[in-house]
Amino acid sequence: MGLNSSGQLGDGTFNSTNRPEQIVSNDVVAIAAGSAHSLFLKSDGSLWGMGANSSGDLGDGIYSTNYPYGTNQPEEIVASNVVAIAAGNAYSLFFKSDGSLWAMGANYDGELGDGTFNNTNKPEQIVSNGVVSIAAGNSHSLFLKSDGSLWAMGLNNYGQLGDGTFNKTDKPEQIVSSGVVSIAAGDSHSLFLKSDGSLWAMGLNNSGQLGDGTLNNTNKPERIVSSGVVALAAGYEHSLFLKSDGSLWGMGNNGDNQLGNGFSRSLLPVQLTDNIGDWIQATCQFGGTYYLLTSTNINEPLGQWMPVWTNFVAARGTNNFTATLTNTPGSVTGQQFYLLRSQ
Repeated sequence: MGLNSSGQLGDGTFNSTNRPEQIVSNDVVAIAAGSAHSLFLKSDGSLWGMGANSSGDLGDGIYSTNYPYGTNQPEEIVASNVVAIAAGNAYSLFFKSDGSLWAMGANYDGELGDGTFNNTNKPEQIVSNGVVSIAAGNSHSLFLKSDGSLWAMGLNNYGQLGDGTFNKTDKPEQIVSSGVVSIAAGDSHSLFLKSDGSLWAMGLNNSGQLGDGTLNNTNKPERIVSSGVVALAAGYEHSLFLKSDGSLWGMGNNGDNQLGNGFSRSLLPVQLTDNIGDWIQATCQFGGTYYLLTSTNINEPLGQWMPVWTNFVAARGTNNFTATLTNTPGSVTGQQFYLLRSQ
């Protein structure tokens, strides 16, 4: 279901639909959605694709140069031995049962990792063995090897590769040497999980998607949560993770309520499955330092609130409560605060 302007639904049309349509009747075991193309894997290890193909996204040996620039029916790309797939912005990744990594499609920023910046419409082998997990962002790629090492390639303008630079690379670089067990790639940020349950992040942080309490990008991995994390996911400008107690947490942009908590964004991880207590939010028109002056039944120390360097603050209480906030004395005149939500 959804947008189908390039045939990415694979239903034989280029018509969008707002209801689920059955595309394949059986044997599908994995799926991946790119910007305008789709991939799926069948139980026999065959890889199939449909949708946009102007950059060789599908890897079928064709560049679709005429509108609508793609195919609207599933095509078999690889006949066997594929075990996992990932789809980025006009490019695709997969690895085979022998641990080899393959890539095809757009390569403007080196996201395929083949040592060039040239697009390709056929699968190319990037790594010969050892790959156990893959993730595709907008224009950067991550993969995990069986020894727990994390590798990355592609666009790095916000530090999303985590190599300590802001330079893109067309070859895989080792970012972490061991201990990594899971990875996720957002639009321009990256997350990974280590065997001790710690969550790490790097890259774009304009909406707090890294969860480090700032809006500062970083080109090196930062530890966000020290333990207890068991799964993770990266969106466009928000991130989610799951803890061993079954609680769901998120951080980053919430402009479309993707965090599900009613706030505009969160710079620190917030528990999304916690229904205990009430939430309050205030914002400053021009930013500033916030002080909590009065409150009722706030269950967190006031010291943690003075000051809070951000353009919004949120507090949780055990019962309904109210709070009064003010900007720092002597700050920009004309600042205004708004109580947005008390639920």
